[in-house]
Amino acid sequence: MNSTIKNRSEILFLYDVSFANPNGDPVDENKPRIDEETGINIVTDVRLKRTIRDYLAEYKGKDVFILETRDKDGKLRTKDDRISDFGSNEDIIEKCIDVRLFGATTAVKDKTMTLTGPVQFGYGRSLHKVNMTYIKGTTVMPSQSGNNQGTFTEKYILPYSLISFYGIVNENAAKNQNIPLTDEDIDLMLEAMWNGTKNLMSNSKMGHMPRFLLQVVMKEKNYQIGELNKRIKFVHDVEDEELRDIKDGKIEIKELVESLNANKDKISAVRYVADERVVFSLNGDVCDIDDMLKGFSVEKLSF
Repeated sequence: MNSTIKNRSEILFLYDVSFANPNGDPVDENKPRIDEETGINIVTDVRLKRTIRDYLAEYKGKDVFILETRDKDGKLRTKDDRISDFGSNEDIIEKCIDVRLFGATTAVKDKTMTLTGPVQFGYGRSLHKVNMTYIKGTTVMPSQSGNNQGTFTEKYILPYSLISFYGIVNENAAKNQNIPLTDEDIDLMLEAMWNGTKNLMSNSKMGHMPRFLLQVVMKEKNYQIGELNKRIKFVHDVEDEELRDIKDGKIEIKELVESLNANKDKISAVRYVADERVVFSLNGDVCDIDDMLKGFSVEKLSF
């Protein structure tokens, strides 16, 4: 395995949903989560981590600890059952990429392990107000014997939401807890964020698209710029609730570019991938993001 990460980095991730439910609230009819005061769509970090875990397990063949598993009779296995698949806490850490990334609390053979993950994400928030829509339909199959017609179906969706996530990769959390998190692990996580979002193809999740992923790798120890998600805006001419597509507006990156330039001597590298349909602007004028990053060590990510 490669050596443990040495550099702190910050992550900015933008994706959008179209006529889908990005993160339902199970205690509120599975409605999309919306801040009632602002009309902003909220997505939990748990939802993003689930996307990452599922992709790493299903498409990359990686061992993932927090994973739905079933016994030979098809019944869901418990967390204790899952722990029994491993010989020790150290075995879990070594084998399970999600534990190295996000940490975990486990107890193997009466030995408790509590790890704070080196990778932490805040809640995702839409860059505009959203408009929740209630959709009702029917099915052709009766819900139970004796019924002569199909049943009604209902769900809540958002016609559009452009969501931004901010995260930090903390090298000290890995070092101080002896978590062997590697640069390869981080690269796999970034791939999972991008391609895993594309692979959300359930009935409620169909319509997800990654739009922009940025990793800023620091060379200054114990330092981050912070709040990269608050340094961008989605500017558009229509009302927020009328938005339906990424082409309805532009990603204004003026403050983000200014922050990067102000911290240029502390930055080791800037890595990114952008969807071809995204339009970036600098102070209102359409710009090429490559031009905005001249002077940095830049790597275009390819997944």
